[in-house]
Amino acid sequence: MATASLTLPAKHCTLRVVPMPADLNQNGDVFGGWVMAQVDVAGAIPAMRRAKGRVATVSVNSFAFKQPVSVGDIVSFYADIVRVGTTSITVRVEVYAERNYAAPIIVKVTEAELTYVAIDGDGMKRNVPPEN
Repeated sequence: MATASLTLPAKHCTLRVVPMPADLNQNGDVFGGWVMAQVDVAGAIPAMRRAKGRVATVSVNSFAFKQPVSVGDIVSFYADIVRVGTTSITVRVEVYAERNYAAPIIVKVTEAELTYVAIDGDGMKRNVPPEN
């Protein structure tokens, strides 16, 4: 695994979280499922804004774990809409960890692409409204 430090993207961070000891697996790394859940939350934020309402996750198109996440890492999620359909919105999420406070480094830990569908108050699919 590469350990070269990156810099955080020069764009708006959608979500920033610090995992806690309860989020660790038996090997001492953060559960992949915890990371996946946070990616889903981060991806839903721009999708909800674009849909102007509720969305539901309908597909995880790709998901790659590049490096483990550790307790104490500051985990930053960057989410961007890559495609808007009639009822769906596809979002790309990149995840970075800031670690080792004595000699700080930043590593890309995950990247994913998810598709959400706009839904109404009854949970039924609806059209994504035009952009303003």
